[in-house]
Amino acid sequence: MYSPLASNNNNVRPFLTWQRISDWAQEHYRCRTFVRDERIPARPGLLYLVQRGAVRLTGNAQVNVDLESDEPTPTTPLMAQDEEAFLGFVGAGQPFEIVAQAPFTLQSFAHVDQTTVIWLYWHDLDNWPHFRREIADAFRYQHQRKLLWLSTLGQRRTIDRLIGFLTLLIEEFGEPCESGYYLPWSLTHAQIGSAIGSTRVTITRLMGKLRQRGMIQTYGDGLLCLAAPESYLKS
Repeated sequence: MYSPLASNNNNVRPFLTWQRISDWAQEHYRCRTFVRDERIPARPGLLYLVQRGAVRLTGNAQVNVDLESDEPTPTTPLMAQDEEAFLGFVGAGQPFEIVAQAPFTLQSFAHVDQTTVIWLYWHDLDNWPHFRREIADAFRYQHQRKLLWLSTLGQRRTIDRLIGFLTLLIEEFGEPCESGYYLPWSLTHAQIGSAIGSTRVTITRLMGKLRQRGMIQTYGDGLLCLAAPESYLKS
C-alpha cells in the first residue's frame, strides 16, 4: 500500500523562514510567476524554488543518426535527432536546478497557471543555514526517487514500466479521493510515453487495459486517479 507524500516538506517547513525568503525574493526581484506551459528561463549554477504551482522538467538528447543504418553514430552527422523526454515534476515548496552537459539539455516549464518560482545563488543560502540543510535533504530525497524511477525503467514489459511510473508519481504528488489517490495535474499520454520509453499509441492502449482492470480511473476534470490496491485486487 502506497502513501502519497504530496509536498509534505511544505507542512514541516517553518512558515517564518519561508516568508522571509519570499519577502527577500520580492525585494531583490528574484521571483516570477508563469502561465501554463511557459518556459522558465533557468540556467545552470542557480538554485530554484517552486513557491506555488508545479514545474515540469524535460530533457533533450541531441544525437547524430546515420540515415543508412538508422543507428546513432558520433562520426556521421548526417541528421540531428532531437528527442524530448518528460523527467518529472517539482511541486510547491521544492527546489530544482538545471544541469548542462552536452549533448543533453534540461528545460523547465510551468505545468499549471500561476506557477511562481524563486531563484537564488547558492551562497544566498548563507543567510538561512537551517534552510540550506532543508535544501540538501530535499535534493537527497529527489535523488532517491530518481533511483526508483531508474529501477522502473529497467522493467522489460512496457505495462510494468507504466504501472511503476504512475505509482511513483502518485506516491510523491498524489492527493486522496474516494477511490484512491489522484494526480492533481494533467499529464498527456505522449508525456508518459516519453518518460518510460514508449509511444503515445501504446500508452493509450495500456491505459485502457488498466482502466478495465480497475487500477486507474478518471477523477474530476480528467485527472488521473490510481485506485487503492485493495479495490482492484477484488476485481
